[in-house]
Amino acid sequence: MQSEFNGNIKVSTIYSGKFRRYNHLTFFQHLAIPSIVFNNIIDMFRIIMGIIQSFCKLIIERPDVIFCKGGFVCVPVGLTAYILRIPIVIHDSDAHAGLANRILSRFAKRIATGAPLEFYNYPKDISTYVGIPIKKEFKPYNLAERKELKKVLGFNTSKSLIVVTGGGLGAARLNNAIVKEASKLAKKTQILLISGMGQYKELKEITETKKIKDFYLEGFIAGNMWQYLAAADIVIARAGATSNLELSSLAKPTILVPNARLTGGHQLKNAQVYAKNKAVIIVSDDEIEDNPNKLSNEILKLISNPKKMEEMSGKFVKFAKPKAADDMASIILEIANK
Repeated sequence: MQSEFNGNIKVSTIYSGKFRRYNHLTFFQHLAIPSIVFNNIIDMFRIIMGIIQSFCKLIIERPDVIFCKGGFVCVPVGLTAYILRIPIVIHDSDAHAGLANRILSRFAKRIATGAPLEFYNYPKDISTYVGIPIKKEFKPYNLAERKELKKVLGFNTSKSLIVVTGGGLGAARLNNAIVKEASKLAKKTQILLISGMGQYKELKEITETKKIKDFYLEGFIAGNMWQYLAAADIVIARAGATSNLELSSLAKPTILVPNARLTGGHQLKNAQVYAKNKAVIIVSDDEIEDNPNKLSNEILKLISNPKKMEEMSGKFVKFAKPKAADDMASIILEIANK
């Protein structure tokens, strides 16, 4: 399926709210934190307001299908669509079904998933494993292409490159572990830490004092992030659903450090999809807080074992779904045209 996009998309907003719950807190601990309780109550009213807004908008627009990508903003629209008998298609990126998708899956005509169906409890007869749509630049690159990318980005082409990223907001425990072990790592490899802007100034002061050769720090990289990931010999990252599939599509030897404290432990479950097939290495986020050498030792062990890197790369790339966007669009159009 090929089509041209002219950029003319109408945007409409509604109120919505989320139910705050954190994997590292018990039920009673949640109740003991006033900010969580207060914001959850406030957001209940926002959801009600969002449902009223959705009724008005959908009655006027009368769409043929509603596509819900997950997340709390989908709930008011999805519930309203069901009441108005407008068909719903949902996509679930994470291997752990979020609350919004669990609610809307009861009313969905079709469900698409980012991970194999074995990781979900969705009805198999309406579910399809499509993967996650990503940019076309995320594809395997050979050694010569990776060296050229290193050259373009200003890295040494004859030395391995490790890229560490905790996502757009950064990851303090991951950042701190890398900075503490930076001198040891830089003796064997080049290392780029993309810290997130929140901790960038603090880490810059620390690393500039140490004056570590072949250690590079960036707060945020926009636009050409794919080039840095493609140039890397190994990537260390969180376990976000989309970033996992980007690294899989790059066939990149990867060490995942999932954030165990997020809602439902979804990053842990995302990581297990690949670890189960020995396609990635998992290092505990909590462990590296006290023992940063655990992560650095895993990095050095892997970079010194090209055979294992190749094996991991071959297993990881099997999860790539380069036609995910086309497959997702086909499902939406199929339901819209019924």
